[in-house]
Amino acid sequence: MVDARRWSAVESQEDVVVIGGGAGGLNAALILARARRRVLVVDRGNPRNAPARQVHGFVSRDGTPPGELLAVGRAEVERYGGRIVADEVRAVRRIDIRSGEAESEGGFEVELSDRTVRTRRVIAATGLRDALPDLPGLRERWALDVLHCPYCHGWEVRDRPLGVLGWQPMAVHQALLVRQLSDDVVFFAEVLDDEGRAKLAARGVRIVDADVSGLVVKDDELRGVRLADGTTVARSALFVPPRFVPNDAPLAGLGCERDDSGRLRVDPGGRTSVPGVWAVGNLVEPGALVVTAAAAGAKAALTVNTDLVEEDLRERERV
Repeated sequence: MVDARRWSAVESQEDVVVIGGGAGGLNAALILARARRRVLVVDRGNPRNAPARQVHGFVSRDGTPPGELLAVGRAEVERYGGRIVADEVRAVRRIDIRSGEAESEGGFEVELSDRTVRTRRVIAATGLRDALPDLPGLRERWALDVLHCPYCHGWEVRDRPLGVLGWQPMAVHQALLVRQLSDDVVFFAEVLDDEGRAKLAARGVRIVDADVSGLVVKDDELRGVRLADGTTVARSALFVPPRFVPNDAPLAGLGCERDDSGRLRVDPGGRTSVPGVWAVGNLVEPGALVVTAAAAGAKAALTVNTDLVEEDLRERERV
């Protein structure tokens, strides 16, 4: 908890600090800036989808390169007075400036690399990172021809010989989706139970019961999957379901409630259990597409603005 004596009523502060400048964070900032809120977006500049060539599933923006989408979004936020800084949030701390009253009324201190920003509300849109199997060459091909999402990348590899790395239980579901894209799908069964085996067989997915030792890449293209016995199964693309690790370290000290999976628990508007703190996008919904994250940011912005209006009313009633 921040010492209340460090709070100065004459110092400027933000209405909202948005942590993360992806689709969810920028859409939240856009709506709040248009509502004439003081908004600061803090972004590290290393988006998860940077290796991808295009964004898909976003009506009117389908096929747009991720960097271009974010550049347009940043310009839109700044057009309405929102500010964006390239920095990293190290911690968020609550401020209680009135003894006996709700801590959210005091706001927060957001610690950056070289300064601290005060804000009334926080929206975390920090996304997640993909934990991948330790397979030589896999990360280098990530989002090129080693893929994680059939909806994001499937159309581009349709009708080709495809593979799914069965290194965790979620891979079976992914293989069932990938089969919709091609008649030639191979499941590399590192982890597979009887139920999963039956589903794959019913769907017409070929199962290879062998450990994978690496990838075969030639002329900057995936050509096959190498097995532990030295043989190669020719494939043009390999789907690998990652383990999703939320980037929630900046909120660690706030005591937000978590669900059974360890992710932050939020209501339909993105509100966490800590008054004044919202979380949106892949941070709380690993499977969210870019358009889904943008929608979540919009919804959070609406509820944050309403929350601020209600706080302003309470302040007037006290005068």
